[in-house]
Amino acid sequence: MIYYYSGCGNSRWLANELAAGLGEELFFIPDLLRSMGMLPGGEGRKTSDPMEIDVDARPLGFVFPIYAWAAPVLVEDFVSAVRWKGTPSYVWFACTCGDEMGMTRVTFAKILKKSGLILDAAYCFQMPETYLCMPGFHLDSEDGARAKIEAAKAKLPRILENIRAHGKVDELIVGSLPRLKSYLIRPAFVKNASDRQYRVLDACTGCGKCVRVCPLRNVKLVDGRPQWQGGCTQCMACYQYCPVNAIQFGNFTRGKGQYHFPDK
Repeated sequence: MIYYYSGCGNSRWLANELAAGLGEELFFIPDLLRSMGMLPGGEGRKTSDPMEIDVDARPLGFVFPIYAWAAPVLVEDFVSAVRWKGTPSYVWFACTCGDEMGMTRVTFAKILKKSGLILDAAYCFQMPETYLCMPGFHLDSEDGARAKIEAAKAKLPRILENIRAHGKVDELIVGSLPRLKSYLIRPAFVKNASDRQYRVLDACTGCGKCVRVCPLRNVKLVDGRPQWQGGCTQCMACYQYCPVNAIQFGNFTRGKGQYHFPDK
């Protein structure tokens, strides 16, 4: 069982590769959150009747991108909202990041422990950068992005082997000043994450691609123009997938280009 979240495709690619290599079933976390009434667009579920997932004697994995040196809040919320039944044989996560993961191994393990799950191993894959909503953040060059993807592909067989063996060996990319980033900067990021600065240029064709790619269904077309609904995690899928680059985030994204994981 693998539960995953992805905005611009890096983690979706990794989740698909791991699921195929392990023969595991894959579940998209936003779809499950919608079914629980925790995201727009779902039928909803009574809070007195939480979702139960039977994990007894089965391996359990999570795949997600790093948002400000931690797991995305919606991934943490999903773990906390589910009633996990039984004891899994092995618990692991694999994350993708542009550069580093900070203290995610520690912070996500704490979230899991509160739900009765003990983390056995964690794996980190550097992938092309996607976040551009602050000064100093830029995409990788085409060569740099390609090199990261090729390195991730080369790393996969080793990680698959370790997961199959229920190995306890972590492969982490912690980076510099991890406590400062995960414990001090990350809360400020979460508090200020917003879609209020998104704007639409005249080049917009009203194609609706931004609506379709938003994993949280936070974008709607109104009179042929996208409007954000206030539930953004700043995954930037709407910006990165726009076929005419008509979506901008304030002035932070001006001239910075676009990237999403290459479609097959």
